[in-house]
Amino acid sequence: MENSFPYTLDNKRYHTFNYYLKNRYDAKVAKVMIDGHFTCPNRDGSKGYGGCIFCSGKGSGDANTSIREDILTQYENNKKVMNRKWPNELYIPYFQSFTNTYGPLDKIKGMLEPFTEMDEVAEIAVATRCDCLEEETVRYLDSLCDKKPVWLELGLQTSNDKTGEFLNRCYSFEDFRKAIDRLSKTRIKVCVHVINGLPYETREDMLKTIRDINHLKFDAIKIHMLHIIKDTKLAEIYEKDPFPVLNREEYIEITVRQLELLKPEIIIERLTGDPLKDELIGPEWLLNKTTILNDIDKLMVKEDTYQGSRYAD
Repeated sequence: MENSFPYTLDNKRYHTFNYYLKNRYDAKVAKVMIDGHFTCPNRDGSKGYGGCIFCSGKGSGDANTSIREDILTQYENNKKVMNRKWPNELYIPYFQSFTNTYGPLDKIKGMLEPFTEMDEVAEIAVATRCDCLEEETVRYLDSLCDKKPVWLELGLQTSNDKTGEFLNRCYSFEDFRKAIDRLSKTRIKVCVHVINGLPYETREDMLKTIRDINHLKFDAIKIHMLHIIKDTKLAEIYEKDPFPVLNREEYIEITVRQLELLKPEIIIERLTGDPLKDELIGPEWLLNKTTILNDIDKLMVKEDTYQGSRYAD
């Protein structure tokens, strides 16, 4: 059957980030990873210590190699790398590492303000936690939308609070729901992060996370497969008592089922991660990102399915 999915430029059966950006800007738009020099409340003792057990000492910003440089230097250096491949593109400064709204408002303003005046900057993306959104911070981020679209990337990982406790996440799904509800009253765009293959979660747990967030108002999602990284608490746990890890075929099948459940207007920013080979303990199949994405496409074509085909389930 001919693909009739409306949110596609390249015959994909899900709503790609590329579709959103091309339709909005008619140009190549790339994210530039930046470390904003923040920490997290489950690292500094405010709520806990050690951070989420899957998170490295870089605060999940594993692809960023210029962590301690100042923000504008990071931006310019990382932009140059991308510019070799895509000259004359637009950019999204992405504050990826740790919790980038966990600090005084003046620091947050100093981090973001320079980018609001750059013509080459299309949008701004800020990774944070649902429990680190003070009212004055939300008001400020909303005000920036007068100049640039602002995204908040919120790590949920799972709606299962038992798993959340195991991860040392230090907030509940209800905390997350309330934050999304507050943000829905602003112009800020929200991207939700979830992880498949978390320790001891079942296939139904992963599908339930999607069903649970379908009731919330958000704009985009990133779906990752759990990767076990060296020098993390998760790596210690895995080495002492290896837990089951999804194989490649299981991940692809579950991800397609999740896409079927998601509302079709939700933008899919990612369907797998980018672990660094030298830091990855497993699963090794994650290093073949392109083939994973291709096989997700192939399964959707084979089953003649698409994002949202089971949204009402």
